[in-house]
Amino acid sequence: MSQAKRAPVTLERAYDLIRSPVITEKSTMVSEHNQVVFRVPLDASKIEIKAAVELLFKVQVRAVNTLRQKGKTKRFRGIIGRRSDVKKAIVTLAEGQQIDVTTGL
Repeated sequence: MSQAKRAPVTLERAYDLIRSPVITEKSTMVSEHNQVVFRVPLDASKIEIKAAVELLFKVQVRAVNTLRQKGKTKRFRGIIGRRSDVKKAIVTLAEGQQIDVTTGL
């Protein structure tokens, strides 16, 4: 499979790509393995996510894994609704690198 060449990630696009950190029990556990979890847009690619994290946080990224979480159908007072789909990026940092997600950008 050949990948289409994309333009370098601009600062504006980088802020659009990294929506928020995911702060859960599971994401805290993976932080022990030098990994950070971010919520990203559904159309974001691994290459773009890597470039955005390196640009915004000034760290070296070793790998990016992504997952798409389908929205659940939920009921509220008898009315059926649906949560939106979410894409998460698990970013593995190089040795000695770290990101403090409790502070903002």
